[in-house]
Amino acid sequence: MKLSVNEIYKSFGEKNVLKGISFSAESGKALGILGRNGAGKTTLIRIIMQVFGADAGTVLLDGKPINTEKVHIGYLPEERGLYPKQKIMTQLLYFAELKGVDKKQAKATADKYFKELEIEQYKNVRLDTLSKGNQQKIQLIAALIANPDIIILDEPFSGFDPVNAGMLKNIVKELIKDGKMVLFSSHQMNYIEEFCDDIIILNGGKSVLDGSIKKIKRSYARNVLEIATQESEKSLSVLQNADLPFVNKAEIIEGTLTVTLKGEENKPELIKFAAENLPDMDGIYIKEPTLADIFIHYTEGSV
Repeated sequence: MKLSVNEIYKSFGEKNVLKGISFSAESGKALGILGRNGAGKTTLIRIIMQVFGADAGTVLLDGKPINTEKVHIGYLPEERGLYPKQKIMTQLLYFAELKGVDKKQAKATADKYFKELEIEQYKNVRLDTLSKGNQQKIQLIAALIANPDIIILDEPFSGFDPVNAGMLKNIVKELIKDGKMVLFSSHQMNYIEEFCDDIIILNGGKSVLDGSIKKIKRSYARNVLEIATQESEKSLSVLQNADLPFVNKAEIIEGTLTVTLKGEENKPELIKFAAENLPDMDGIYIKEPTLADIFIHYTEGSV
């Protein structure tokens, strides 16, 4: 399946929230939707889910409007939306029934995720008796109970410790492997980099960057290198005393020897010098910008 979002505009009163957003996503892949608070991410997600319509533009699945009776969309919201006083399995089966899922099938799906998330003992207790992290797990099961084709995860790792985050990681990887389309919204850039092939960054209701994460990173200048060495200070002194004409700057950043070259074409010269003069060197690596660096670059200023 291919989701195509084309020139979406949305206003609330005099406030223009979305201003011509376009992107595409495919089954078996995860797309990261990024933006500062107020950038329009939630409005965009609600339009995709048909909670309300756009003022202009289209959302198409394989070239046609999404038929929610045939295509299930699973949504994990940042804010919880389940019933705190109700027993957990009862309401999960109720949500599945609303989506036309057979009760037996829904129970089997729920049981599968209860086991994977290690919360089988909580099936028949009230939601409000659980910790924040375990409530988030139940919210995830609710999003997946109907075996959705499109899964939208909004800050899915909120409230999770590293062990529980690892469980969720395994489920997300499983969903992608099974050919699901995953739309991933989060401010935790490490998770976006781990799961997503492509991203779109919103700022001020507009798309300011979209495409492959790898290609975006490679579009930045590749003249900053990190040298892995057992004696960073000693190696820094060697570089500085050599007065190399192709080096703009050598410094230690967060414990790592970092060298900025005059240009990308100077990499072989640095590698040759380091191999001959830094005997404790373990390797040289191009320092690419992190996704957090890119996000800050494109979203500083108004939202």
